[in-house]
Amino acid sequence: MQVALLVPEQEWQQLLADVQRLKATESATKPAPPPPDRLLTVRQAAAHLNISPEGVRKARRAGRLSGLRLNEKEWGFRESELNRHLNRYNRPLPALARAA
Repeated sequence: MQVALLVPEQEWQQLLADVQRLKATESATKPAPPPPDRLLTVRQAAAHLNISPEGVRKARRAGRLSGLRLNEKEWGFRESELNRHLNRYNRPLPALARAA
């Protein structure tokens, strides 16, 4: 058994207008999603950190950097993780990272 509710035309139009207004304000106030984090190779990560690729590998093995295994041989590093590493060890960010 279904329940039917009779609503006057003017009240129905007001309800529809309220719903449209709420949808518009909701979509206008949503923050933009953060840009996706770039994944850098060992060489790119070394250039970003201004150290040698072997230094990046040693930092990963020691647990100071977390990386993602891309395949059997290669590792990838998120740019945000590299920036966290720079901040943690009190090293200034490279000029390119500060501008972005």
